[in-house]
Amino acid sequence: MTANSTIAAPQAGTGTPERRLRGSLGVAGIVFIVVAAASPLGVIGGPVPLGIAFGNGAGFPFAFVIATAVLLLFSVGFTTMTRFVPTAGAFFSYVDKGLGRSAGLGAAFVALLAYLALEAGVFGLFGPALAGLVESYGGPALPWWVWAAAGFVAVVLCGYRNIELSGKVLAVLLLAEVAIVLALDAAVIFSGGGPEGFSTGIVSPADILSGAPGFGILFAILSFIGFEATAVFRDEAKDPDKTIPKATYISLLSIGGFYTLSSWLLISGVGESAVVAESAANPGTILQTTTETYLGAAGGHIIALLFVTSLFACILSFHNISSRYIFQLASRDVFTRRLSIPHPRHGSPAPASLAAAGVVAVLNVAAVLLGLDPIVQFYTWLGGISSVGIVLLLVLTSVAVLAFFARQEPGGSTWQRRTAPGLGLAGLLLFLAIILQNLPTLVGEESYGPFSFGVLALLVLAFAAGPVAARTKRTAVLH
Repeated sequence: MTANSTIAAPQAGTGTPERRLRGSLGVAGIVFIVVAAASPLGVIGGPVPLGIAFGNGAGFPFAFVIATAVLLLFSVGFTTMTRFVPTAGAFFSYVDKGLGRSAGLGAAFVALLAYLALEAGVFGLFGPALAGLVESYGGPALPWWVWAAAGFVAVVLCGYRNIELSGKVLAVLLLAEVAIVLALDAAVIFSGGGPEGFSTGIVSPADILSGAPGFGILFAILSFIGFEATAVFRDEAKDPDKTIPKATYISLLSIGGFYTLSSWLLISGVGESAVVAESAANPGTILQTTTETYLGAAGGHIIALLFVTSLFACILSFHNISSRYIFQLASRDVFTRRLSIPHPRHGSPAPASLAAAGVVAVLNVAAVLLGLDPIVQFYTWLGGISSVGIVLLLVLTSVAVLAFFARQEPGGSTWQRRTAPGLGLAGLLLFLAIILQNLPTLVGEESYGPFSFGVLALLVLAFAAGPVAARTKRTAVLH
């Protein structure tokens, strides 16, 4: 058996499978998975128009610069600590190291809730998008959940197999969606920047601070969800102490640079004076119509197709992340042991993958039976849970990094151990405050009501389950 074999070896003297995943993911493979989770095309076609319309207009691209800077500061401490966290599990392994097992398990439950909620919720976008695409080409008019079910089956099949299969699928889909947006970017550049030339809003303090810049930052933050999952794949990575930090920085810089450039050029392509009104009136179609203007009808058709595949890639990425959280918790005896046994041939967390799929299926079936609107209600509500949960986890992880290096100071410069993580924490706390202030809008309420308070209550209960599990379950020590 080679070092990169995906087949789990028996533990010595037990004859039982090792409760550890195997794989040979390199930097590129991990980058494809986590960047696909961020859904670049979906962001340019979704949060970007919303950020322009309801945030700070032509100054919105600068919000991506701010978000990238804060997350880079966070990543300094996160990656410096990587070599001292030999177990996979991302956030909860880091929080466990820095703040103890109870807090670590609480973080794990919050993460699992956030990722499963987002995976399920994106089906509320995928189903209607695929239904609309099929109907536009003369196909049958079927309910959104029929198409969501078809996508669900494909996700389950990919998640059950070896991670390299998902990596290859995501690589193809990601390259395609990025290519079409870059083609639009190039067309705008070569045309001289659109009807009014290149937008100056990205460097204009008046534009950056206009409108509701906090709301603009909110949409920018939400566009990065997924980048932080690099450490989830530690057990399946080649030379993880080097692969994970490289993949984290490359993912973050790639996402931030792509969003900043493409949102600026979208504004330029439409025209700075008209883009706010156009984004407010047609947030769901502005990317497609702009593409048709610069790349013709064929470009519009390609965008419509790749928007659907982008959503599928996003779902598959979050499914892989959720499965590995379940696997890692089961390997510590928080969940049943059966969920922590890798597939004997694929080396994948197959039972954990099926468990994650089961939760997602229940949520989608519940949405159908309750008659929820797939976008306005189902996706929005679950997206609110995920948004608050992920930023809360980033804050907890930053605190854990600072606490870990304050106690042990085992290596790294003061910048890596204290300064950068401290600045990152300050920025993340500001982001959390912005999200909490705007949470009612995220879940479709005018002010704090039952859904907003429900989101917060779910996250509090999820975190509170950590100390309970630490006391009542025979969990393996992560240290």
